[in-house]
Amino acid sequence: MREKARTEDEIAAAFFVPAGVVKQRLRLAAVAPSLLDAYAEEEMTLDQLMAFTVGPDHARQEQVWEALQRHYSRAPHEIRRMLTEGAVRASDKRAQFVGLGDYVEAWGEILRDLFQQDDGGWLQDAALLDVMVREKLAEKAEGVRAEGWKWVEVDTEFPYGHSFGMRRVHGEAVPMSDEEAASYQALKAEYDALEAEHAEADELPDDVDARLGEIEEAMEAFEVRPIRYEADDFALAGAFVSIDSSGRLRVERGYVRPEDEPVEEVEDTGQVAPETAPVEDSDNTVASASDEEEEDDGLKPLSDRLVMELTARRTLALRNALVQDPQVAFLAALHAMVLRLFYRYATGNCVEVEPRNAGFGSQVPGLGDTGYAQAIDQRHETWARNLPKAPEDLWEALTEFDSCSREALFAHCVAMSVNAVQDPYQRRPRAIAHADVLAGTVGLDMAKAGWTTTGDSYLGRVTKARILEAVREAKGKDAADRITGLKKTEMVTAAEDLLSGTGWLPEPLRTPPLREEDASEIELIDNADIADGAPSDDDPDSGEAQSAEDGDEQAIGDSDPSEEDDPIAGDAFARTAAE
Repeated sequence: MREKARTEDEIAAAFFVPAGVVKQRLRLAAVAPSLLDAYAEEEMTLDQLMAFTVGPDHARQEQVWEALQRHYSRAPHEIRRMLTEGAVRASDKRAQFVGLGDYVEAWGEILRDLFQQDDGGWLQDAALLDVMVREKLAEKAEGVRAEGWKWVEVDTEFPYGHSFGMRRVHGEAVPMSDEEAASYQALKAEYDALEAEHAEADELPDDVDARLGEIEEAMEAFEVRPIRYEADDFALAGAFVSIDSSGRLRVERGYVRPEDEPVEEVEDTGQVAPETAPVEDSDNTVASASDEEEEDDGLKPLSDRLVMELTARRTLALRNALVQDPQVAFLAALHAMVLRLFYRYATGNCVEVEPRNAGFGSQVPGLGDTGYAQAIDQRHETWARNLPKAPEDLWEALTEFDSCSREALFAHCVAMSVNAVQDPYQRRPRAIAHADVLAGTVGLDMAKAGWTTTGDSYLGRVTKARILEAVREAKGKDAADRITGLKKTEMVTAAEDLLSGTGWLPEPLRTPPLREEDASEIELIDNADIADGAPSDDDPDSGEAQSAEDGDEQAIGDSDPSEEDDPIAGDAFARTAAE
């Protein structure tokens, strides 16, 4: 009937079977004749024959069948993998960005598997897909460029940390208009009414379920507000245009390059500062000018040496006072770290605590698409939007945070300074050892975090001995022996299948168990036990820490506990901490 130009639906109707069954049978009949002969001679199973239907090229089918004679495995999934080498999965972010319909309209071919779930199939023309991706990205970038940004960079994917060292300006969300607010409230009321009406139903009717989905989409469109930037922001900043892991357009706006930062110009008044007579500092502090000249000229500025001495005393006294108030000390350290991480060029802090945020550059492809990287970026962006724009206002803002928000922000800042990268050009064995301790303390498990052992991530980049070692550790000696004689490419594929779901990790990703050691006891000296009372200038030793009774180790000064901070009225920061 097919030879008579009958369609699949007509054939299905004639034999009273579903059209899908007809398509499967026709696809099986279209396999290379030599493979059909092998199946007839029982040299091939039906599952293997069905796997060969993925690719329509008879020559390629015969090549794969011949290669399988020397292969360790003739599993159907291996046949599908070999037939689709060089093709792009339909679930790939590039294919999702372009759209399968547009790809087909451009005469692109999609390979489909009619016998099992294939997630949309495989796009066979990877070169055509790349051209379509570049053209669509360029078109979208023109729209972003039309917004007025100083520069726009375009790529399918930027390396993680590509914006490191750049300041980011944050616009303000445009509030809803009265009409939009009214429409939003109407949608919300309808949604609540439908939910209340069917609250006791085991399953929602199809029309009600569809309507609830439409309302959710409409409400989400109202909730995602456009961002408004100032004219000065457009003149300084730029945007990155790329594709995210799900195939949607990603636009990162508002990044200012260091060379584009405005230079503060000192106003030239044209006046020449009056010359002051030199002042000599000695033990007797004798000025070179006479008393009459001082009365005529007014008060002289303090000498640099005297100011240095006075502020040195004040610095030590401030240190000693800060020790007595741990909460203020915590706030000061938090202020210093936030200034460094969120305000690139702010220097207004006397606490010299400077966290370093290690940049990764382009050394780790795909790092930005991992779940943990996206969580960090989203958390950093949320904090950046909740912090004041001017660094001068940061201290007051931090004092108004509740304790949970401060702790969450402090944890974020400390986490951003962690650097456990083993760089071959800068070996830091002690730092890496401490990273192991830190990972053990927080219970880090890279397998649970989302890392999987694949050919791209590990197996294809190590020796065969390493591959066998991994299989031996995860699946045992027998599994490793079965793939010992394979070539490197075949061994990688086999090992990837064997290690799937085992949670095996290479040594650099493992978290060593913590050593069980008793913590040393530290005796605390209460301030009330100090006989001499408060420290004074006359007693330079009174401000020093007292020694423990049983040795030369210095004890930690105890302080009176202070009351918990009251939560601030606006709980945006607390919500951020919870996230």
